[in-house]
Amino acid sequence: QAQPEQIGSWLTLAAVRLQLNQPDKAEAALKVPLSLSEHPELASKPGDPSRVRADNTDSDLQQAQLLMAQIAEVRQQLPAALNWLDKADPQGSKLAIQTQKARLLTRQGKLNEARAVIRKLPESEPRDGAIKVQTEAQLLRDARAYKEAYKLLAEGVARYPEDSELLYDQAMMADKLQQHTEMERLLRQAIALSPDNANAYNALGYSLADRGLRLDEARQLITKALEIRPGDPFITDSLGWLAFRAGQTAEAARVLKQAYDSRPDPEIAAHLGEVLWTLGQQDEARRYLREALKAEPDNDTLLDTLKRLKIKP
Repeated sequence: QAQPEQIGSWLTLAAVRLQLNQPDKAEAALKVPLSLSEHPELASKPGDPSRVRADNTDSDLQQAQLLMAQIAEVRQQLPAALNWLDKADPQGSKLAIQTQKARLLTRQGKLNEARAVIRKLPESEPRDGAIKVQTEAQLLRDARAYKEAYKLLAEGVARYPEDSELLYDQAMMADKLQQHTEMERLLRQAIALSPDNANAYNALGYSLADRGLRLDEARQLITKALEIRPGDPFITDSLGWLAFRAGQTAEAARVLKQAYDSRPDPEIAAHLGEVLWTLGQQDEARRYLREALKAEPDNDTLLDTLKRLKIKP
């Protein structure tokens, strides 16, 4: 209201409204920057108190177009979202935008087209090739093509053998395929290359705890991960799950509630729900699980937990 000529204020207002799940109001806020970005001749005459400055940059226009793509996705209008992304990156060269485009194509069942979008991206920085492998593997993971994702990541590791993040991603695919020995080998290799890789310590510790193996070692690994990244809710979740596997159910519930309060993630909710169920607090368990199901109805860990506990969604 005080400075209606500031394009950035309109963009921020739209972003906040979108975060508040108000897509119509977000779109209304974007009308001004979009119209003046595409048609600067529409700027009001000097002296008009409602005039908006028309000298915004290309980055302002791109940000408005990306917000419109998000609004279209919220409305489940995927073709419209793709159209906005094409406007934001007409050359198809920006990794973040093309990754978003590939994800939407995957949601439409166009996996091969999505993979092609990533593969044709230029590699201008040293690690761009590895990032492209990770991005394409995530598309395959989203499509539940785990074997193909593992193969792609193995090829990526062969090309970039010193990249600990690729090793970590390959290890996670090995876990999906129940190849636990291979997963452990890859995670230890990632840790050797990157001793401050909290994700690798946490993943290995969680895997051991989940399978009820070498619980003392699992605790050491998870504790090391927390030292690197104090307060991380996902590492705290691992610590709570370890307590559950060690038979410390009440302590597990306390730690998992702490993790969930910090980050209400569906997988943390699945662990908390199972622990509460074991403690005989079925109503509270159902509340956490059903709340998480609304947020992420296709989460594998959550669905497996509901099935195992015989809870109807």
